[in-house]
Amino acid sequence: MKKSISLLLLLATTWLTAQVNGKVVDLDSNQPLPGATVVEKGTSNGVITDFDGNFTISISEGGELVISYLGYQDLEILASKEMVIQLAGSLTQLEEVVLSSGVIDIAKVRETPIAVSTISASEVALKTGNLEFPEVMSKTPGVYATKQGGGYGDSRISLRGFDQRNTSFLINGQPVNDMENGWVYWSNWQGLTDVTSGIQIQRGLGASKLAVPSVGGTVSIFTKSADREEGGALTQMFGNDGYTKTTASYNTGVNSKGWSSSFLLTKWSGDGYIYNTSGEGYTYFAAVGYTPEGSSHSLNFSFLGAGQWHHQRDVWVSIRDYQNFGKEGIDRRWNSNGGTLNGEEFSMRRNFYNKPLATFNWDWEISERISLNTSLYGSAGRGGGTGPRGRNYYNAETDILPFRKDLTEHYLENGRGSRDANGFINYDAIVSANQSNTEAYTGDISRFEGLKIGSNGFREDGVNRSALIRRASMNSHDWIGGISNLNFKGEKMRYSIGVDLRNYKGYHYRVLNNLMGLDGYYSTGNKNSAGQIIETTVEASPFKSTGLKDGAKIDYFNIGLVGWQGVNGLAEYSNDKLTAVVQAGLSNQSFQREDLFDQPTNPISDKKNLSGGYLKGGANLNINEASNVFFNAGYISRQPQFGAVFPNYGNSVNEDLQNEKIKSLELGYGYVSDKFKFNINAYSTIWGNRFIQRSLSNQQGVDGSAQFKDVDVVHKGIELEGQWYATKNTKIRGMLSVGDWKYTKDFEATLFDDNQQAIGTGTLYLKDAKVGDAAQLTAYLGIDQRLGNKLRVDLDYRFVDNLYADYSITDSEFTSPDNKGAVKLPSYGVADLGATYRFDLFGNKTSFRVNINNLFDTVYIAESNTNIHASADSTTWNGVDTRNSVWFGFGRTWNASLKYRF
Repeated sequence: MKKSISLLLLLATTWLTAQVNGKVVDLDSNQPLPGATVVEKGTSNGVITDFDGNFTISISEGGELVISYLGYQDLEILASKEMVIQLAGSLTQLEEVVLSSGVIDIAKVRETPIAVSTISASEVALKTGNLEFPEVMSKTPGVYATKQGGGYGDSRISLRGFDQRNTSFLINGQPVNDMENGWVYWSNWQGLTDVTSGIQIQRGLGASKLAVPSVGGTVSIFTKSADREEGGALTQMFGNDGYTKTTASYNTGVNSKGWSSSFLLTKWSGDGYIYNTSGEGYTYFAAVGYTPEGSSHSLNFSFLGAGQWHHQRDVWVSIRDYQNFGKEGIDRRWNSNGGTLNGEEFSMRRNFYNKPLATFNWDWEISERISLNTSLYGSAGRGGGTGPRGRNYYNAETDILPFRKDLTEHYLENGRGSRDANGFINYDAIVSANQSNTEAYTGDISRFEGLKIGSNGFREDGVNRSALIRRASMNSHDWIGGISNLNFKGEKMRYSIGVDLRNYKGYHYRVLNNLMGLDGYYSTGNKNSAGQIIETTVEASPFKSTGLKDGAKIDYFNIGLVGWQGVNGLAEYSNDKLTAVVQAGLSNQSFQREDLFDQPTNPISDKKNLSGGYLKGGANLNINEASNVFFNAGYISRQPQFGAVFPNYGNSVNEDLQNEKIKSLELGYGYVSDKFKFNINAYSTIWGNRFIQRSLSNQQGVDGSAQFKDVDVVHKGIELEGQWYATKNTKIRGMLSVGDWKYTKDFEATLFDDNQQAIGTGTLYLKDAKVGDAAQLTAYLGIDQRLGNKLRVDLDYRFVDNLYADYSITDSEFTSPDNKGAVKLPSYGVADLGATYRFDLFGNKTSFRVNINNLFDTVYIAESNTNIHASADSTTWNGVDTRNSVWFGFGRTWNASLKYRF
């Protein structure tokens, strides 16, 4: 009888249980989530997903599963036999984005033969806070990011030692590097963290099919997301130094006809960690999607922008300046630019910009094997930056900005400039000096008779040439483009052919912004006229007129026209073990320059067309379920940038143009298991025939330039990245990046003033010198720990070494063949701590997040612009001569945010 009862109970249990097979993936990228915890609700019965996100669990018939994963929202779902479970990031500001496009090239693990790191939407939202966007990527191999001067949006990033001009940045597959100089201005994208659904850092040649001139790699930022249910969120963030950020987002959901839409609006403001670097801005986003059920077409439209203004710190500060000004010791917040005017913060340097980006995507599944993906986009950027104008250095009271010296020598030793007791600029005194030192105008322009007029070049009729005013240098543009790819998919082969079209028009000119107590400004900058007095000022605001059409220009006014026509092709073979791919692209880039001020006999240049292209390929072999190896190699012939085509700011085409030549080779190995994965790769990139143009601030307070020709470098290195799921509640991640980046020869440098006249030449002896401005050794270790169902804590540590000073055009160190090379800066390590707590509020999910960056308030040099080697007689700080001009990294900062979902 006992045996019969036991058998019946066993059969009953079997009838009442079910085996569930499933997969857990990231909702945004559809990538598997290894190490996710799957538990039968109300029990301790649970399993952990393998590296491919798969799991198998036996539960009671009709039971529910609770799925959890570090950095993601917990999900309760009714079980079924075969299921794919999508988890959403825990604090993503805009989870409802419906933007998608087949033009985005996303690298796949164990398939795409490149070195790649992926940052999820949840990590961006969790750990960014009030950090700069490039800093989000600083814990991946090969990346070095700094805040530079420290103003909001003034950060920059290097990848494998190559700066932003030589790293491609794509937003939803569209290139955003400036088409004239290649730079990326992160202040234009201040709100990008609010809408980012993922980041892929594709180091080296990358997977992009576009004929994008990438050397260091390709950073692909995308807001691609699956459709979500109706709902919204409100987020309030606070941070150090008066930082506040308020975000509201809402998603309509998908209706019965296939329409969906998402909206986001953010306002932020702050005083700035650096003295006198306050800022304010708005982020706006809207997306509309149309994907009717059963249709082969998918349409999406998005509109993204981030208007902002912020004060800047552009005058380099010596170590002894940090010691002599501000608070006792090293005051990392010191800013030689800042001061007050009429009792309010004021700076000669104020950046302001608004760059809305509109995108329309059309994905067409023509058949099971053929698809067409098209993206059309346009941008109208408006804004610029303010700065000083005038020969104010003639007057000790108005000579506020050091030139080729630090503030210690300029102000403390030589007594130049008007400053208050704390060393900040007294701009009220500047206004007073302008007024008291300017006579009444007595010239022929009658309506200005008796008024106080300043100038930079005219000094007759009572005009004051030693006055100081604030001008605004505008760099606006109109940019349209289109990308289209036709894809063919066979059993084992995939082919793609595409086009990439861009047209860019950049407007560069100066206007008056603040006359600093004067009544007008006598401008002699326009060579088409004998001179004119201007009294119209343009406000330094991202949402006001920038004077392009209705503002009187001073100093210069020119237009850059750049066109781009590219074609690309891809052929890929893939089976269960091997993926092999070949990509090629050809491009034509056209350049033309129009000058409305400085070239009266040659107002518009000839159009110059330059061709370029690339050939790259590689293969990935999955040795078994755990191990894979890959390699890639490529050659790029890249057109020079706009400044090389038209050197000296003239309209004559450079007769000595040559394409830059880039050769790259990379080998890698990857290993994956249920709880552990890592990848290691080695690379070599040779970059020759470079032309570099850099701006420099001259004594008149305007920009000249320096030109370097035939620069050759070689970048080699090894990168390691991995993560370990120690337990179901603990994840440990780490990386190590070791580089060897050197110049391969000496080269010539030529300096030009603001009138495009050469003011000096000389040989820079840089053979075998280390490439500066980016750390050649970085390491990272981080742990994410869940404490119960509601609290999660993460601790990160980043170490930096082999960081060398950037070479400077003002340095004398490299003018001698027997030089000591670049100054090596002290190594440093920084720890960051974060915690997330989830709870219900009024029946809705709510989360609270706190970040503390630079937890131990480490004092470190992030970059140096000078190479003054310490000697026996030097005064030093941590072995570095205190006369060196450096940026110190920020000290301890914090932010806290509360997010409420409805």
